[in-house]
Amino acid sequence: MLPLLYNAIWYPALPFALIASAGADAAACRERLGIAAVKQPLGNRKRVWIHAASVGEIEAVRPIALGLGREFPGTEIAVTTMTTAGREAARRRIPDAIAYQLAPLDSPFAVRSFLRRLKPDVMLIAETELWPNYFFEAAKAKITIAIINGRISARSAQRYRGIRRLIGEALGHADVILAQTEDDAARYRSLGAPSERVIVTGNTKFDPGDTAPAIRPLLAEFAASQPILIAGSTAPGEERSVIAAYQELLRSFPRLALIVAPRHLERAGEAVAILQEVGLPFVQASELASPGQPTTSETKADASILLLDTMGELRALYRRATIAFVGGSLEPGRGGQNPAEPAAFGVPVMFGPYHENQREPAQALLETGGARIVRDASEIASVAALWLNDEDARGVAGRNAQGTVARLAGGTLATLSHLRRLMQSE
Repeated sequence: MLPLLYNAIWYPALPFALIASAGADAAACRERLGIAAVKQPLGNRKRVWIHAASVGEIEAVRPIALGLGREFPGTEIAVTTMTTAGREAARRRIPDAIAYQLAPLDSPFAVRSFLRRLKPDVMLIAETELWPNYFFEAAKAKITIAIINGRISARSAQRYRGIRRLIGEALGHADVILAQTEDDAARYRSLGAPSERVIVTGNTKFDPGDTAPAIRPLLAEFAASQPILIAGSTAPGEERSVIAAYQELLRSFPRLALIVAPRHLERAGEAVAILQEVGLPFVQASELASPGQPTTSETKADASILLLDTMGELRALYRRATIAFVGGSLEPGRGGQNPAEPAAFGVPVMFGPYHENQREPAQALLETGGARIVRDASEIASVAALWLNDEDARGVAGRNAQGTVARLAGGTLATLSHLRRLMQSE
């Protein structure tokens, strides 16, 4: 009864959801309607559908996808995402999948269409993607269902309270829910998930730092002999704060280089406008796309600021950071991005006070001295100056950061151990 009521309310909004997610792109519309361009399964090969929201979630499911491929040779993996950026990241980071496409809309028609074409044996839903019809339709098709790297923020749990019975019924179809933390597990249970099926396995994003892709030669050459501050996954307003902090730091550290990486590539123009406004020379990573291609001007070739406006290269560049600021955290509403990515490479980390989506790694890094909280441009400059001035202190903070991530690691192995039982019972 609840699914029928949910869909009756949701159906009028579907055309608008389709337009918002696919626009006039005919191929994207087909994907959102569940028209999967995949071949039928071969013989007795198992087929796994992995669904993740976007780029960050693809990084989290990558070790799971690769691990399943190693342990179960011949397994066919299809990946869906909510964004085109995520879909392209999946192509790069999970190269042996049989399909990459935008996820079907959360409607019985679209999900059934997708399942009928894909014919998966197992559905793996990553992190926060609780789309009720995915669970209802997969259960009807007798597909094994697992939530992996599952997390629910306190804010999301509060929003779900109004539809607790619907969410509880959906979660009741999951064969196992593998949560990142005890807090996440408690929230799943509070929303109606069967307690015995909720297991804490840790965060697969901590496993391990060396899975980052190789750095392109021209990116590796940027500021080759200079200390580098990387501002990663920045949100609106944060580029201005970071650039202001960088201008302040240049007075004491004239050789300091800066890499700015907006969380969403479509916002790169905003960062360009700020850099042009303050008159700092910079180069865009997209201008370095072809190996051996010169930059567009001598000034840009000598620039100490790199705007990372290309996909999937931030994690690799963290290897080169001297210190890092991780964004989505200076203002409320975003919850922060993953500070473990630079920390895994022994890089001291700064992030803002609004990091509730990253509470476990953030708190662990703060407790060991591998990270510091900063609230504005002045504090970014102040903390960065402390680390840049004192190489010993910076080294201790970096080693503490790396050690913290190593202690938190293990989520991938724990997750695979539970999925192994599901795959073998198929």
